[in-house]
Amino acid sequence: MARISDERAARWGYTGVAALRNSKKQLAFMVILVMIALWGYAVGMHGKIVGYRDVYSVTREIPWGMLIAGYIFCVVTSTGLCLVSCVGHVFGYEPYMPIAKRSVFLAIIFMLCGFSIIFFDIENPFRMAIWNVISPNFASNMWWMGTLYGLYLVALCVEYYFLLEQNHSFSRAAGFMGVLFGVAAHSNLGGIFGMLYGRQEWYGPYMPIYFIVSAMMSGGAAIIFFTCLARLINPEILDQKQERAINAVRQLTIMLICVIIFFTIWKVLCGIVVPEKYIAIHAFLIGKYAPLFWVGEVLLGFLIPLVFFIVSKGINYKLMFWGSGLMVIGIFFMRYNLVLEGEVVPGFASLHVLEYPDLLNYAPSFHEVAIVLAGVSMTIFGFMFGEKVFNGHQFQKHEVVPAGAFICPGCGGIHYLKEGETHDEAERRHHKLSFRAPE
Repeated sequence: MARISDERAARWGYTGVAALRNSKKQLAFMVILVMIALWGYAVGMHGKIVGYRDVYSVTREIPWGMLIAGYIFCVVTSTGLCLVSCVGHVFGYEPYMPIAKRSVFLAIIFMLCGFSIIFFDIENPFRMAIWNVISPNFASNMWWMGTLYGLYLVALCVEYYFLLEQNHSFSRAAGFMGVLFGVAAHSNLGGIFGMLYGRQEWYGPYMPIYFIVSAMMSGGAAIIFFTCLARLINPEILDQKQERAINAVRQLTIMLICVIIFFTIWKVLCGIVVPEKYIAIHAFLIGKYAPLFWVGEVLLGFLIPLVFFIVSKGINYKLMFWGSGLMVIGIFFMRYNLVLEGEVVPGFASLHVLEYPDLLNYAPSFHEVAIVLAGVSMTIFGFMFGEKVFNGHQFQKHEVVPAGAFICPGCGGIHYLKEGETHDEAERRHHKLSFRAPE
């Protein structure tokens, strides 16, 4: 890694690669993650050499499989992290500010790992990248997705650099552009599904909205999980500001879980009364794919995390850690189910064509699972690397608390001081407590 000046290192909170050697257990775990990632990517390169038809489970009838689900999971989570972080340092809501750096850093990591997964699903990704630039197709949703996500990644990198530099004017501008590109790219990704008339389970105008709302839910779950994990790596980083931020994100995530449950219920109810959608809905409710829906998506993704978050009250970090961890796993099942449910029904099933009299079958192959494991391993490695090298992505006190203000030790909020006022007097004034004479 390039050498940086002591002044910049202090400003960035950069502790250097040497910080990785402080804990041999963590370093050993990071080495294992890198080995898993290298193994998975090597398996993926083997698939490219041998040919997809021989190593992937996708077929002409089911062209999108686990790799597409893994890619969607990563880019959706990245967009959600960007949206959660922008609430604080872009739009000025103070409780979210302390987790902005970690959120943006994780958004970059998730985006890069999503690209690494989709790399192995495209026959010639280099040719695609070249023609994407020199021969744009403005009528193609796929072209817009690749272009917008590229611009989104650039905006995230610029935003994170200025966050490190503590230049908040430029970081807010870059963050705002990241929000615009992220929402545009992500709604466009939802449009890719929603505009496929031949896939009735996906078709409809609500899909882009669903993608954006579920992205924020994914981002909330991810930042809670990784902040709780950061607490295990470095207990000192979870100070009063971080605790208040995590509680605020927890409350937002609870609301978003309820919204997505609402979406899911109405998707099922509407699907039951539409003949073209009923077959897929039936398969995921009481058919062969029911365990993926009820256990993977509903139980792990919604119900258990919702209970854990409510019971934790924002102070029980063990419950929040397990709730958010299970929720991240459940969200992966949610993306996997989304991809699968639009493909398992034969295209002419509603016309009673007997070429495919039953639901189509799909199970991920060894190569597909290995590539997704590689992407997940690199995500966790990137997170741990950033936590150690950038000292937990902590905001400096002056980055969160404006001049003439302080963090209340009682409520954790920002209180402003009047001229000549002490902290105790300001706290009593803000909480409307009366001054009582000593007895």
